[in-house]
Amino acid sequence: MPLIVFSGNRFLADETLRDTLSARGLDARALPRLGGEDVTADTVGSHLNPGLFGDGGVIVDLEGVKPDKALLELLAAAPVTVALLDETPPATRLKLYEARGEVVPSPAPSKPGDVAGWVVQRARKERLPVERDACAYLAEVFGADLAGIAGELNKLALLDGPFTREAVRRVVGREPPGDSFAMLGAATAGKPGEAVTQLRRLLASGEDPFKLMGAVVWQYSLVARCVALQQEGGRVTEQVAAQRLGVKPYPAKKALEVARRLNEARIRAHLNRILDADLAMKRGLDAGVALERLIVQLSV
Repeated sequence: MPLIVFSGNRFLADETLRDTLSARGLDARALPRLGGEDVTADTVGSHLNPGLFGDGGVIVDLEGVKPDKALLELLAAAPVTVALLDETPPATRLKLYEARGEVVPSPAPSKPGDVAGWVVQRARKERLPVERDACAYLAEVFGADLAGIAGELNKLALLDGPFTREAVRRVVGREPPGDSFAMLGAATAGKPGEAVTQLRRLLASGEDPFKLMGAVVWQYSLVARCVALQQEGGRVTEQVAAQRLGVKPYPAKKALEVARRLNEARIRAHLNRILDADLAMKRGLDAGVALERLIVQLSV
C-alpha cells in the first residue's frame, strides 16, 4: 500500500490530501489522524493493520515532530495507505519519500498578484460572484494566509452577490496593512493622499513610528544609491541594482521604481527633509505628526 506525502502550504496540502484520498475511495474524515506526541512507533503502529474490508489507512501530521529513521521506515513499509503531512521536509527525508512513496507538493502563492489570482480561481470554483478588485482586497488583507481567505469566502457563500471590493470590505471588516514602499512610491509620484493613507494604515497596525522612520531612511538610502547608479549611464536593471546595492531583488526593484522619478537635486532635497523629520522626532515632536508632515513634503 502506498505512502503518500503531502508537502508545501499547509492549507493547500490538507485540501489536496482529502481530494487525493477521496479519489482512492478513502474518506479522510473517517481515518485516524495522529499528530504531536501521538506520532510514535507504538501509537502509529497500532493503526497500520488492514481492516476487515481491505485497505485501511492513517493520516500522520509531522508538524512539530522530528521523526527518526525507524519511524519513517515503518510508515514507508505499512500495508495500508499512509497519508503523511510534512510541510517542509529536509532534503534527506524528501529523498526517502521519493524512493519509497509518492510526493504531492502544494506550493503556495506568495506575491500579492499570485495570491489574488488564487482567490479569483477559488471564487470561480465555488461559483461566487466576487469581482477581481475584491479578490485583490482579500489578498492585500490576508497576504499568504489562504485559510483565512477561504474562511471569508465561506462567509460570502451565505450572502447574496455580486461582491464588490466595498461589499467584501464590509463583511471582512479589516483594512489592508500599509506598505512602506507603496507609501514612498505614492509620495514620489505626487500622490500625498495615497501616501498618507499607507502611513496611517502602518501606524494603525501597530508599527512603531521610530521603526518606520528607520525604514524610510533605509529605503531612501537605497533610492539615493539607485539615482547614483542611473547617473553612471547605461540601463540599470533590478538584477544589477540588487547586486550593486547588496540587497534582495524586491527592495532593489522598489527602490528603482522610486529612483526613476527623481534626479540628484530632488533626492538631496528629500534626504534633507528626512533628516529634519528624524531630528524633530528625537527632540520630542509627536512622531506620527512628524512622519505625516514628512510624507506630504516628499510628495511635493
